[in-house]
Amino acid sequence: MMYSKVIGTGSYLPEKILTNHDLERMVDTSDSWIRSRTGIEQRHIAAENEMASDLALNACRKAIEAADIRVDEIGLIIVATTTPDMIFPSTACILQNKLGIKDCPAFDVQAVCSGFIYALATADMFIRSGKYRTALVVGTEIYSRILDWNDRNTCVLFGDGASAMLITQSNQPGILSSHLHADGSYCNTLALPGNICRGKIQGNPFIIMEGNTVFKFAVKVMVEIVHEAVAENNLQISDIDWLIPHQANIRIIQSTAKKLCMPMEKVVTTIDKHGNTSAASIPLTLDTAVRDGRIRSNQYVLLEGVGGGFTWGAVLIRW
Repeated sequence: MMYSKVIGTGSYLPEKILTNHDLERMVDTSDSWIRSRTGIEQRHIAAENEMASDLALNACRKAIEAADIRVDEIGLIIVATTTPDMIFPSTACILQNKLGIKDCPAFDVQAVCSGFIYALATADMFIRSGKYRTALVVGTEIYSRILDWNDRNTCVLFGDGASAMLITQSNQPGILSSHLHADGSYCNTLALPGNICRGKIQGNPFIIMEGNTVFKFAVKVMVEIVHEAVAENNLQISDIDWLIPHQANIRIIQSTAKKLCMPMEKVVTTIDKHGNTSAASIPLTLDTAVRDGRIRSNQYVLLEGVGGGFTWGAVLIRW
């Protein structure tokens, strides 16, 4: 049987840092209010001349270096993003050109904060089928450009960043299983409802969110998806070495871990320094734990996320 395994990860965070104290001067909020409700201390903000593909390019270069492969060995590019460079062409195609890669499939996936899970699951299926040998999977976001900076309920939550992962064919299990779900009946609960029609913005061009509904739903499905993943692989929750959840809110993460009876020592968090980077948050957090040595060979690593739609999912990896 053919499997896919992870051979390299890499991340990029923009140079500019926006702290909670900076936000105190911009909107009616405080450092203590943000920390107590979200766990966030700071977030990174893309420069005016940086696009989602630029953030992705920097992350990809690090992943390619870590994997020790040539760019022409990449046979497939999938980019998860809610904030593409433009409506079309896809950010994946733009990234492909910036990487100097010729004639490989490249496309975007849009599942908001679950986007990287959806993209990785898709790439895994292509690898397992034997269609492609090596795939580049990227999460990249510039949420700072779709926030209402007068709305303290949303503008304090998000940050910008990108992260990339390379996977390739293997005879030994790497990615063990993926689990994807969606429920479109919640499409207005967390959304950016505006659009462009005949050159004009129609509707609200900023993120809107029903916070309490998002919180309750997120905890519920993030617990359920862990049970689903371990059951399919005949494992116990105690077998999971590291849980890498979407970094939406520290209270969501803590509540999920508590319901799973999983100690927070086994949960990797970066929300304090990154904020919520949507499709980039899971791979950013994973890359952090890979590079600081926490994640080691043969460990069970479970990635999980939930995002607007609602979408949610998980990928279980034997590292």
